[in-house]
Amino acid sequence: MHPLIRLIILLGLLYIFFVSISLMGASFKFFGKDFAQQLLTTTANPFVGLFIGVLSTALVQSSSTTTSMTVGLVAGGALDVARAIPIIMGANIGTSVTNTLVSVGHINREDEFKRAFSAATVHDFFNVMAVIILFPLQLGTNFLGISSEFLAHALQDSGGLKLINPIKIIVKPTVSLIQQYSGIFTSSGDPSGTAMLIISVILLFIALRYLVVNLKAMVIGKVESFFNETLFRNAGRALVLGILITVAVQSSSITTSVAVPLAGAGILTLRQIFPFTLGANIGTTVTAMLASLVTGNLAAVTVAFAHLLFNITGIAIIWPFKQFPLMLAEKLAEYSVKSKFVPLLYVLILFFIIPIILIYVAG
Repeated sequence: MHPLIRLIILLGLLYIFFVSISLMGASFKFFGKDFAQQLLTTTANPFVGLFIGVLSTALVQSSSTTTSMTVGLVAGGALDVARAIPIIMGANIGTSVTNTLVSVGHINREDEFKRAFSAATVHDFFNVMAVIILFPLQLGTNFLGISSEFLAHALQDSGGLKLINPIKIIVKPTVSLIQQYSGIFTSSGDPSGTAMLIISVILLFIALRYLVVNLKAMVIGKVESFFNETLFRNAGRALVLGILITVAVQSSSITTSVAVPLAGAGILTLRQIFPFTLGANIGTTVTAMLASLVTGNLAAVTVAFAHLLFNITGIAIIWPFKQFPLMLAEKLAEYSVKSKFVPLLYVLILFFIIPIILIYVAG
C-alpha cells in the first residue's frame, strides 16, 4: 500500500479514536445519577477495581482499550479518579497476557520455548511486583492521585489542556450527529445514552484494532530488522527503544510480542529484553494521555498522569532488584519445559481465575 494512502487511513482512524472517547464521555450524561452511583458502588472496593482492570484487559488483550475506556468514564463523571487508578494498575498486569500467549507458539521446541517463555513472563512478574508494592502504598497515601493531580493542574495552568481544544472542535460535529441519530433507538426520539455508549465502544475497538495494524505495518516492518545487539547494547538504549516503538504503534502488547520470537531464536537475551518491556510500559501510557487530552477534562488527565507515574515509580523501585523478576521468569520457564500444563495453568490462574474469584469475594 502506498505510504500516503496508509497515512490518510491512519489519520482517519485517529479521528475515529478521538470521536469514540468524546462520545463515550457524552453518553454518560444521559444515564443519570442512579447509573453513576451503581458504577461507583461496583468499583467502590479498590480490590475489585484492580481485578476488573486485570480481567477486562486480559479478555480484550489491550490495556489501551481498558485505559481509554476508564478515561472516558472519568470524563463522563461515571467514575472518579480514586476508583480509576486501581483499574489502571490492573490493566498493566492484564496486558502482558498477549506476549505470554505468543511465547506458547514455541512450545514444541524446548530450548526455544524456554527462552521465549521467560522473555514473555518477565513482563508479567514486573507488573505483578509493581502492583504488590504500589497498590498498598496508593491505598494508604493516594500518592498517585495527589502527584498526578498536581501535574494535571500544572498542565492546565500552562494552557496545555486548552491547546487540545481544536481537536474537540473537529470531533464535535460527528459526536453531535451520532447523538442526534441515536434517537432512532428510542420511542420518544430523544438521544439514547445506551446507544451512544455502545457505538462509542465499537468505534474505540475498531480504531485501536486498525491503528495497531497500520502502525505495525509502517513501523515494525522497518524496525524489526534492526533488533540486534546494536539496539540493545545497554539497558538505557533498550528502555528508550521500548518507549519509542510503543508510542509509534500505540500498543505495548505488539512491542513486547515482537521481542518474544527474537528471544526464542536466541538473538536477544532475557536481560536485554527486560528493560525493553519496561520501556513498553511507559510508552503505552501515551494512548490514555491522548484520550484524556481530547476530553479537556482535568480528572481524566489526572488518571492518565497516574498511569504514567505508576509505571515510572515501579521501574524506579524495582530496577535495583531486577534479579527477582528475572529469576522468577527463568524458574517458571524451567518448570514449563518439564510440563506443558504449566503455561496453560499459569495463564488461566493469573489472568482469569484469581481475578474472577477475588472480584466475587471482594464484591
